[in-house]
Amino acid sequence: MSLGGPSETKPATPEIQEIANKVRCEVEEKEHKKFPEFTAVEYTYQVVAGMIYFIKVHVGDEHYIHLCVIESLPHEKKPLTLSKYQTNKTKDDELTCF
Repeated sequence: MSLGGPSETKPATPEIQEIANKVRCEVEEKEHKKFPEFTAVEYTYQVVAGMIYFIKVHVGDEHYIHLCVIESLPHEKKPLTLSKYQTNKTKDDELTCF
């Protein structure tokens, strides 16, 4: 990883699943639907003034979404923020910064 650049893509961990779970309701609300599944598959991150996580999530059948979630610095005491997301992704779509 270069300074300020994204990390390599890694398999999702329980911590990454927890981050995805925290923004699930917001994504479902924006998409006007409930996903039958919401399983984090892989992720990459970028260290800035806090952390930016890019997470590939399996949402059922052959459907995936990509999340961009911001975690502020601990002293700011702010909740995780869903910055943006991309729908209509597939298992083979590369997870990139967006």
